[in-house]
Amino acid sequence: MLRKLLMLVTLTIFTAACANDSSQHSIEHKRKAKQPDVLSGKEIHIVAKEAQWQINDNVTVPVYTYNGSVPGAQIRVKQGERVKIIFKNELPEPTAIHWHGYPVPISQDGVPGVTMDAVKPGETFTYEFTATIPGTYWYHSHQKSAEQVDKGLYGTFIVEPEDEERIDRDYTLVLDEWISQQQSAATNGHAHHSDTHHGGGAMTHDMSMYDLFTINGKSGEAIEPLKVKEGEKVRLRLINAGYMSHKLHLHGHEFKIVAMDGQPINDPEPIKDELLNIAPGERYDIEFIANNPGEWLLECHGDTKGIDGMKVKIQYEGQASNTDKVNATENLPVVDITTYGKYEVGSFTLDQTYDVEYTMDLGTAMGKNGMIFTINGKTYPDTAPINVKKGDLVKVKFVNNSPMDVHPMHLHGHFFQVLSKNGKPVTGAPLMKDTLNVNPGEEYVVAFRADNPGHWMFHCHELHHASAGMVTEVKYTDYKSDYTPDPNDTVNKGE
Repeated sequence: MLRKLLMLVTLTIFTAACANDSSQHSIEHKRKAKQPDVLSGKEIHIVAKEAQWQINDNVTVPVYTYNGSVPGAQIRVKQGERVKIIFKNELPEPTAIHWHGYPVPISQDGVPGVTMDAVKPGETFTYEFTATIPGTYWYHSHQKSAEQVDKGLYGTFIVEPEDEERIDRDYTLVLDEWISQQQSAATNGHAHHSDTHHGGGAMTHDMSMYDLFTINGKSGEAIEPLKVKEGEKVRLRLINAGYMSHKLHLHGHEFKIVAMDGQPINDPEPIKDELLNIAPGERYDIEFIANNPGEWLLECHGDTKGIDGMKVKIQYEGQASNTDKVNATENLPVVDITTYGKYEVGSFTLDQTYDVEYTMDLGTAMGKNGMIFTINGKTYPDTAPINVKKGDLVKVKFVNNSPMDVHPMHLHGHFFQVLSKNGKPVTGAPLMKDTLNVNPGEEYVVAFRADNPGHWMFHCHELHHASAGMVTEVKYTDYKSDYTPDPNDTVNKGE
């Protein structure tokens, strides 16, 4: 067990140095901010608590954390294992954990007011489920999520397949964006997005305030380089925990997208000098062979303020020569995920018969208190649910009629297959996802089987949009919940 744990620690990005010597000066300890632990085993303990987090030499922010770091502890288990997570809330407000993308039983989905009561300060809750499906996932708060996730309340959840191929290096990289300058002097001039800015989503939120982009909670030179050796096979697990899409460019190497949202891609082809557009909530697993010694970058492209902080060095051991240059403004093509990989017939087709069909007209409007984000002209809880029975085949059409807003739509408890984009059938590998980015003017058709009874959230993962209305539910009419929300409840805020 100890050997296994040591191997896991060696294999992950989270091996960055942490301040182990308790006699060190407190400033030095703060500079070497604690990187996430890797947790596995029969019983995993997660504690939500407040901390100060140093993003770079100039910016320290007050954050919410899981186990004291941003991102929080990585939970890493094997396919088939029973997962038991004992969660304690040491925050000053209620919270809960949602397992993003994972088809857990409904009672474990972690949505306050829908599947459980929020965990109050000082209380504990035990999550238990079986890790049935391998892949790259993450976990985060679903209580006042536009605020709590924004404050750093997220971590990574990796399920290793039973018959995993050999990978020499396995790095997890979590993308996010922060605000370096806070309007309030109460937090030493630095803070993340807080409820004073967006009032729980009702007020207009200005995304340009996010001026500091991070990988694994660090920005720019503070990001730990990724070490490789010539000839090694390297996997990068890219997770977007923020509210903006990020276009990433891997320099100097061909790579393959081996999975999206944890689901494998059939026969992926090599890509070079194309951008991965990773939307909020999405995950991309890429692999490359380290066959080009030197020092290279994985960097975010675009001209948004803050993107210069979202780049990480890939350093070949024993190869000190710096062979790379920043080119974040270079105009490169974006990988089209609907044509990527080798085509084969998937679980669903456009012309088969479906038991339930539902169109989601995604919109932006002005409400009484500012911007609202709508599904078919309504805001949650007044949106019409998708009513299903167990075993139903369900087809959903997304149409983004917002003039400027991008809507990454996320379904809890299920994977859906993407069938068409703008009326054209998918011609690449069958594309199974739980989060799909829908740009203004775009239309997608997706399908899924109703095989996990419950009442499941289906919402935009730009969480300001969810908190301002863009949420509906997939409701199984033949399911009766064991959970009854308190009609006088003032604690649960499950958006």
